Amino acid sequence: MRRLFFICCSLFVAVGAHAQLTLDTCRQLAREHYPEVRRYDLIRLATEYTVSNARRAYLPQFVLSTQATWQTAVPSYPDVLTDLLTLQGIEMEGLSRDQYKIQLELSQTIWDGGKTRADRLAAEAEETEALRSVDVDLYALEGRVDELYFGILLLEERIAQMELTIELLRSSLEKVQALQRSGVAMQSDADAVEAELLSVGQQLDGVETVRESYRRMLSLFVGKELGDERLERPVELQLHTGEVNRPELALLDARQGTLAAREKLVRSSVMPRIGLFAQGYYGYPGLDFLESMVDRQWTWNALVGVRMSWNFGAYYTQRNSLNKLRNARQQLEVQRDVFLFNNRLQAAQESGEIARLRRALADDDRIVALRRSVREAAESKLRNGVIDTNDLLKTITEEDAAAAARSAREIELLKAIYELNHTIGQ
Repeated sequence: MRRLFFICCSLFVAVGAHAQLTLDTCRQLAREHYPEVRRYDLIRLATEYTVSNARRAYLPQFVLSTQATWQTAVPSYPDVLTDLLTLQGIEMEGLSRDQYKIQLELSQTIWDGGKTRADRLAAEAEETEALRSVDVDLYALEGRVDELYFGILLLEERIAQMELTIELLRSSLEKVQALQRSGVAMQSDADAVEAELLSVGQQLDGVETVRESYRRMLSLFVGKELGDERLERPVELQLHTGEVNRPELALLDARQGTLAAREKLVRSSVMPRIGLFAQGYYGYPGLDFLESMVDRQWTWNALVGVRMSWNFGAYYTQRNSLNKLRNARQQLEVQRDVFLFNNRLQAAQESGEIARLRRALADDDRIVALRRSVREAAESKLRNGVIDTNDLLKTITEEDAAAAARSAREIELLKAIYELNHTIGQ
């Protein structure tokens, strides 16, 4: 029997633990459920395609072409030679003005001035920038989840406090009704307490409605229905005052890397290109013009060689292009300084708020204890007919307000600590 009891207790604890939902779990579920998270794989896949294309620049290139032309003039024999051959009975027609060619050309890059490597580096830098941009969006998503999470905790604390107040009012109503039956209190006293009880009940319904709305919004973020799962109150984190580690800074670093890669592309655009080539064609005339002048037959022809090309036009815009990149790099530095400045201001403000909440929370326990003592004394005075019901209701309201303020301040302190850590990226 005892063994069965322990098994039941263990199952109860396991079910209770399972029903708890933590802030870290909500953050992770929100990241996994958020549609933008799919961009990670898409960005990496696009980069693989781009890098693969860049690496294939050194693969042999084949070009098949056909050509048919008619020319106004073609090479011909000198008139003296033509007349001499005619006297000997030899007819030399010369080249035909109709010419035809079916050609296959093979080219192999030996050196492209570093363009292929620059293209690969640029693709990788753009991938890093895109990934860091997604990191920034998902980090902001975590902030939105935190707002909802702590908002729900605040509402649940308020609901718990209002339920205690309702129980207190019900107890007071029973006492007043007992006094009424004894002839010490009047019906109006009981009516006043009951009216306050109904008013607090209405307020409780309104707060519960708002809480359910918050829970529905949080369920949309995490991608599942929360059901009866309760949100676990996070532990108080240690405050960090070290270096800022926000994903926005990593994004700015990635953009600097993209600009550096683009600078390499600009520099490679002014370098010469060296490669091998081979051409083979079937057509008329062939490479041997003399034979084609004698015999107008299609022939096979081929040639191989080394080719160098150098586009000097790229020098016209190189300086301006590099200056634009340097200007963009300086703008990124300004953005970094502005972000760090605003971040320090926000962190200082949040640190001040944390200090204020700690000071206020230190007095809350004493305030609640004093309000409870005043309310208990008021109940005693009411039984003895020293005060009326309105005075008792006032003390109950003041105790409720003090307890609600303390409960809310605890959550607000946790929320402020998590906001500060989120601000500095810790």
